[in-house]
Amino acid sequence: MFKSAGTSGVINSFQLAVKFHHCLCHPELVEPIFILRQAHNANFKTMPNIHNYFVYILECADGSYYVGVTNDLEVRIEQHNTGYDVKAYTFTRRPVILRYYQRFNLINQAIEFEKQLKGWSRKKKEALFNEDWDEVKRLSNLKKK
Repeated sequence: MFKSAGTSGVINSFQLAVKFHHCLCHPELVEPIFILRQAHNANFKTMPNIHNYFVYILECADGSYYVGVTNDLEVRIEQHNTGYDVKAYTFTRRPVILRYYQRFNLINQAIEFEKQLKGWSRKKKEALFNEDWDEVKRLSNLKKK
């Protein structure tokens, strides 16, 4: 446990690491992270990796949608558009346009959302693009019946 400067309570090393990743504007947390890594190295081995993961939807040249997940959105879209993988769905459907993305800290959450989106209808994805939450909800209820 570590009592952080500027906080009123005690926080554990995982909470401190999360605070560090989410609050890079607090440089005072950099030194405590280093000290905690030295003192509690075992705790950090089991801590989940917190990174940037993106679930994205591309519109292909043929009008179809492609849903994917990546840790570098800009590079991945460039790969789709340059034909990086000849076996990829998007290879013969270039160019592609980014229609939607959402950032996640944990890969398992990103993968779960990617799978969910892949099950959505075209209309529901388009409602998502338009941020029409009433329509997303309505289309969700239609599928349940």
